[in-house]
Amino acid sequence: MKQWMTLCLALAWLSAAAQEGDGLSATLSGGQFTYTVQAGDSLTAIGARFGVDAVVLARANDLRYDALLQPDQMLRVDNRHIVPLGPQDGILINLPQRMLFFFQAGELAAAFPVGLGRPDWPTPTGTFEIVVKEEDPVWDVPVSIQEEMRRAGKTVVTRVPPGPDNPLGRYWLGLSIPGYGIHATIAPSSIYQFRSHGCIRVHTDDIAALFARVEEGEPGEIIYAPVLLAKLADGRIFLEVHRDVYRKGGNPLKRVQELAVAAQAEGLIDWGRVAQLMQQKEGLAREITFPAPDTEESIHE
Repeated sequence: MKQWMTLCLALAWLSAAAQEGDGLSATLSGGQFTYTVQAGDSLTAIGARFGVDAVVLARANDLRYDALLQPDQMLRVDNRHIVPLGPQDGILINLPQRMLFFFQAGELAAAFPVGLGRPDWPTPTGTFEIVVKEEDPVWDVPVSIQEEMRRAGKTVVTRVPPGPDNPLGRYWLGLSIPGYGIHATIAPSSIYQFRSHGCIRVHTDDIAALFARVEEGEPGEIIYAPVLLAKLADGRIFLEVHRDVYRKGGNPLKRVQELAVAAQAEGLIDWGRVAQLMQQKEGLAREITFPAPDTEESIHE
């Protein structure tokens, strides 16, 4: 999808320096734009590419979740995400958010949607380094996955050479967390889903861009934050709420209250809007400033 590459190059971030001491992000990735449907597109595929749940994308365009799309049909897309407070350099992955953020010299350099581990096979959290960079990798199938194949009555495969049937795609970034990596995929619709055996799947175009920019030894961290709050330089406050897929996120409302108190922003938040977003769990950055500014953006939200 060439339009996504244009967006990545444009890096239309709504950003500003974080306010000293408030502990809140001050950066959003993504934006609001119109997408032209291509032949073969589906809401699931488009959502996977841009980092939006298909159900949310359907609702934003007054469509059924299973709607058949027509070439040249126009869709409204909002893929704004709060960028968690990150490192000076390296990779940050937030599991509930299903997003990978890449920082260089303290600035956000790229943000990509990713596919992650199933609830019964979760992607681990923790710090890591990139220890292997490999193009056209061979997949040595882990014993645990071989056992899963055997239990399912499938032919047990132990090794998959490079090529169109290799689930790792063309690029592999091996992590210091044993057995895990960031890699391309031959199943692009699985991105922005929890379907892998724990590894981090990235769209072919995105992993190619990331592969070219990282080096062995690149630091990274995987976190679990289903609730994020941001305060932009213009004073607007945004909230992003995700499903607690791995059931380890705690009380989401309490988390928002803690962040608001730390930022001395309790009186600036529309708590009714917060309750609504807690219920919807759309997984996108939504404004919760109180009183809401009288802007076109606020009306559309």
